[in-house]
Amino acid sequence: MQAAVLCVAGALLALVIKRGSPETAMLLTIGVAVAVLLSLAGSLKELLGFLTELTEQSGLPEALFIPLYKTVGIALVVKVGGNLCRDAGETALSSVVETAGAVCALLTATPLLRSVLALLVELMQ
Repeated sequence: MQAAVLCVAGALLALVIKRGSPETAMLLTIGVAVAVLLSLAGSLKELLGFLTELTEQSGLPEALFIPLYKTVGIALVVKVGGNLCRDAGETALSSVVETAGAVCALLTATPLLRSVLALLVELMQ
């Protein structure tokens, strides 16, 4: 709730400031985004603790979960970065951020994909 209120207030303030100084409005938007993300640090720590517990209790190797967690993190960062670029009127940069994120996500998931491929080859023999 606090994040939503802060974001809406920041958006309205940025809308007012944008007429006089678009650069300042963009900096305000980035500042609000950073403030909200920093306020989520405690919740993120709790979530990571739960994911660690889930990984341990599943009985599966941790190496299978790490690429999944990293890929989700990449997706979140790319979404925010792409939207900030789009808000700044830089749609080309937004597309580049999204493409780079897709490449990074695939590279991060490569060990998991190799494990799946090895399992399929083993099952076929």
